[in-house]
Amino acid sequence: MTEEVVEHRRLIIAGTGIAGLTAAIYAGRSNNDPLVLEGDEPGGQLTLTTDVANYPGFPDGISGPDLVQRMKDQAAQFGGDIDHGIVVDVDDSRRPFRVELRNGDVYTADAFIAASGASARTLGIPGEDDLMGYGVSTCATCDGAFFRDENMLVIGGGDAAMEEASFLTKFADTVYIAHRRENFRAEDYWIDRVQEHVEAGDIEIMRNTEAIEIHGTPEDGVDRVTLVRHPEGHPKEKLDDPDYEVEQFDFEVGAVFLAIGHTPNTEYLEGTGVEMDEAGYIVTEGGKGAGQTRTDVDGIFGAGDVVDFHYQQAITAGGMGCEAAIDADEYLEEHATVDAGAGETATAESDD
Repeated sequence: MTEEVVEHRRLIIAGTGIAGLTAAIYAGRSNNDPLVLEGDEPGGQLTLTTDVANYPGFPDGISGPDLVQRMKDQAAQFGGDIDHGIVVDVDDSRRPFRVELRNGDVYTADAFIAASGASARTLGIPGEDDLMGYGVSTCATCDGAFFRDENMLVIGGGDAAMEEASFLTKFADTVYIAHRRENFRAEDYWIDRVQEHVEAGDIEIMRNTEAIEIHGTPEDGVDRVTLVRHPEGHPKEKLDDPDYEVEQFDFEVGAVFLAIGHTPNTEYLEGTGVEMDEAGYIVTEGGKGAGQTRTDVDGIFGAGDVVDFHYQQAITAGGMGCEAAIDADEYLEEHATVDAGAGETATAESDD
């Protein structure tokens, strides 16, 4: 029995963050008829940022949602179709690729760009969601300058937390690091950097300490955080245990930065030939020259935070989205057109 395919597309792009939308703009201009699927976080992490002040071309800043909407409009202007679908599976054992959505719809595509981003891990505590973008942030580089001369709290104990805390010393009165254990998971390099700031009086460390609530309003921002502390670490786990006396107190800060890692949205590529690292980030060819966004599967490309776990900036994501669209266009030019009705490849022999 032949599976019913909703539609065949020359190119499908997963993700409507900056990488995916930039790819859509370039792909549309190249007449590659892209279908852009939003995923379960439409617009990506930038939609959580109330004021983007470091994106070139907007000297007075622009809100994250506004920037994303402008890029959607631009992609549509050049022929990109944006839909609400969430990709759950890509079958790379056949050509064209079979792309299945959560609602059961199946598409086929000659090429596929994974630009589905990475989701910042959060604590799941009261006040966190309501104040995200209003004093709670997952990106010090993006938002640190907005809280100049405030006391800032960084939550985490790995490399990201140490790096963000060090960066925030440029702006903060004092940076506080809250870590739920005694020892940090960060590399010695970052621990040494933080220790230098501690000795200079720029950073204070709060070990065996966790946040259980963030207080404030969207209008006035964050004003304090409720913390718990126990000398044996992991105090939240001990709160309801009568055998432990857990200290609980409110701590005044003007901003909270969550630095507990990101999870790349690559589950739909599991089982494919696309190489991913231990954390799930896509491994691309990189290097110099053409094809930097290629994966181990011909016709599948990666762009943005789903690949880049280091820079994680809108402008770098946009650059990779541009590269992926150009790489995909070159791939499509080199390969045969697909019979959309049959959903099977009418393959032409390669010149190689």
